[in-house]
Amino acid sequence: MDFPRALRDRRTLRRLSQLELALRAGTTQRHLSFIESGRSVPGRNMVVRLAEGLELPLRERNELLVAAGYAPAYPESSLDDPALAPVRTAIGHILRGHLPYPALVVDRDGGLVAANEAFGLITEDADPDLLGAGANVYRLALHPRGLAPRIGNLAEWARHILTRLGHLPELRDELARHVPALEPSAGQLGFAVPLHLRTSLGELRLLTTVTTFATAVDVTLAELKLEAFLPADATTAGILRAFAGGTSETDPGTAPGRALGVV
Repeated sequence: MDFPRALRDRRTLRRLSQLELALRAGTTQRHLSFIESGRSVPGRNMVVRLAEGLELPLRERNELLVAAGYAPAYPESSLDDPALAPVRTAIGHILRGHLPYPALVVDRDGGLVAANEAFGLITEDADPDLLGAGANVYRLALHPRGLAPRIGNLAEWARHILTRLGHLPELRDELARHVPALEPSAGQLGFAVPLHLRTSLGELRLLTTVTTFATAVDVTLAELKLEAFLPADATTAGILRAFAGGTSETDPGTAPGRALGVV
């Protein structure tokens, strides 16, 4: 990778001027101009400061360091690494604490890491091949053998998912083939796209939130996303409470988080 070009492309993508990035990185516009033109070779600390100034994800910071000829600064641990045991414990607490509402944790590519018991209501009747540890939740959501047949606003919800897959073009193209044409809808809440999902207990109307480990210094941890579902109306809240009351924490079929060995 051409480091000057990689740096310039990332700065341009974020619509930062050389002066703005220089101020963030604690250097001068002249020095940054020399770096981007290849006339000056930055030290390791300067590359780190530039990456921080660009607010790059940790993976991209490592890539920028490698492009400049330096070793990566941020480790990429396996989730079963003993060093991440406190993280696994924290994830378990968060997932259980979100009950009776569904919540799950996914990795960078949408692979399922863990989920709480309430997620079982969302995935009912889905093909078992689309479920389990490592299963891609985006494929689960839009595949004809996944949630798609039960989503009342599939076109609307699918577009919401596809916009998140810019870094996964092959998966995006695959899933886009399952998405119907998007037509104007009067059912939106105005501030968010709700998921309308038919279940055996009634129709759910759900909003989603995404949480990340903002202070992570490990690539794997930084790329984890906690996706939590919240009821958009009282009926949905009641259905989720009823489902939670009828599940057994010791039943592995209704405790996917425990089955994945994370909570």
